[in-house]
Amino acid sequence: MLSDQPVFGTHAMVSCAHYLATRAGLQVLERGGNAIDAAIAANVAMTVVYPPTCSAGGDVFMLIWEARNRQLHALNGSGRAPRALTPEYFAAHSLREIPSIGPLSITVPGAVDGWFEALERFGRLPVEEVFAPAIAYAEEGIPISPKLAGWLERAAESVLQRWEATARVFLPGGRPPACGEILRQPDLARTYRLLAREGREAFYRGPLARTLVDYVQRCGGVLSLEDLREHHSDWVTPLSTTYRGYEVCEFPPNSQGLTVLEMLNILEGYDLKALGYQSPETLHLMIEAKKLAFADRDRYLSDPAFVEIPVERLLSKEYAEQQRARINPQRAAFHVEAEPERDGDTMYLCVVDGEGNAVSLIQSLFSSWGSGIVAGDSGVLLHNRGSYFSLNPRHANYLQPGKRTMHTLTPALVLRSGEPFLVLGTMGADAQPQIHVQLLTAVIDFGLNIQQALNAPRWRSGLLQQQGGRRQLLQGQQGAHPSLERTASEVVALEQRFPNAVALGLEMLGHRVTVWGPWEDDMGHAQAILISPGTHVLQGAADPRCDGLALGW
Repeated sequence: MLSDQPVFGTHAMVSCAHYLATRAGLQVLERGGNAIDAAIAANVAMTVVYPPTCSAGGDVFMLIWEARNRQLHALNGSGRAPRALTPEYFAAHSLREIPSIGPLSITVPGAVDGWFEALERFGRLPVEEVFAPAIAYAEEGIPISPKLAGWLERAAESVLQRWEATARVFLPGGRPPACGEILRQPDLARTYRLLAREGREAFYRGPLARTLVDYVQRCGGVLSLEDLREHHSDWVTPLSTTYRGYEVCEFPPNSQGLTVLEMLNILEGYDLKALGYQSPETLHLMIEAKKLAFADRDRYLSDPAFVEIPVERLLSKEYAEQQRARINPQRAAFHVEAEPERDGDTMYLCVVDGEGNAVSLIQSLFSSWGSGIVAGDSGVLLHNRGSYFSLNPRHANYLQPGKRTMHTLTPALVLRSGEPFLVLGTMGADAQPQIHVQLLTAVIDFGLNIQQALNAPRWRSGLLQQQGGRRQLLQGQQGAHPSLERTASEVVALEQRFPNAVALGLEMLGHRVTVWGPWEDDMGHAQAILISPGTHVLQGAADPRCDGLALGW
């Protein structure tokens, strides 16, 4: 039976998209680890139990609240384009767009460096203890849930069987494991033992680096040892805005966190409570604010080391007032933005410990199963984040060697009176900012508890492409992938649990509405922890759309 109540605790709380990852985080906390140790333990465990969504071969972003100094830190663990991956390379090979999967979609994986950077600065336990739960899961095997079984079955022919090393891991015996069977990943267990023993050097400069590069190049990619050696994570400054007295903190560019803050600034000028929770009028304003914020995202957001982004202007309340004036409360706008979306896959988790430290962490392969390539006998599935770049030289996200692509990943943390109040995030690619706004307004404007907010039906606005009865969500920025944009149409998708009156009301306001199933993966897997003001009681919530679980004590 679905509960609408959060889990309560006073010492610590962990919320992950898979219950075994939550267990891994709790084990580390019980052994004396802090929130950072637990978050990394849970993340590494997630790569074993939810392999389509995250991997050591992906990227990671973290917001870390350091209770001792009452300071919020942001760690950018995203990788860069290989030096040889250039627009000229694609032109020479008669490729007009970057492939969505395969070796040419691979950028430098940043997650491993991010894990070790966070642990070395803030962690307490030895790395061997942090990695231990994930190693045990990989060696002993994990039970296949219905969710994972579905992912394996859907990708078996289109992705997993295309590369021998991938098929060996995920199609044992030549078929996808069924629900209730066991998935073992001994190669990945060996890799994690090596990392626990030798650290990040093994991945970026040692034997693992050679394994990754050799296999990618054998498959036709251009990733090099030099690309791996040059990689480093960066500590950056979080972005924030005030919303009805709360300070909402998001990740700065190259993340799309800016769009959440723009949407909130616009919505702050409306009395949402008077309009009603999830009424057509409230949803209309949110959708229109999203269109405006995404238009700015598509125009400006990329790697700030390569392009100038007017962050201060975009986050100003004056700019929000100008944007608000562009919204017609009675009619949907058209042609504000046109962003393609492609079946993004990611995982989010959060941890708060007894000392008040908090971690908001998001990690991804980009698309489900990433590039589709497991690098030889490493067991590491490599991401396809490079496919997010554009080959249009006038586009902000234009491919350049050593550049980080614009990222959909954005963890969030909300402060109240200078102290953590809410730690939250979700998978969902371009839906992430839209889901953040839905969850934040549900709690702040409408007074829902955090589990009620996660359970509520969701909407998302974007481009929808139909292919032979199968819907395909596209993903990216305006003008980045023109061949996809030409065959898609803009819609507002609603989960089936919305009352019919909401769909009808939105259509009367000029929106094109499509109704999906009641609990959709494409509406995100959100996790959250709320810290009760005054008492500091922890309230954990997990999304019923996944195998998630929040636990604490």
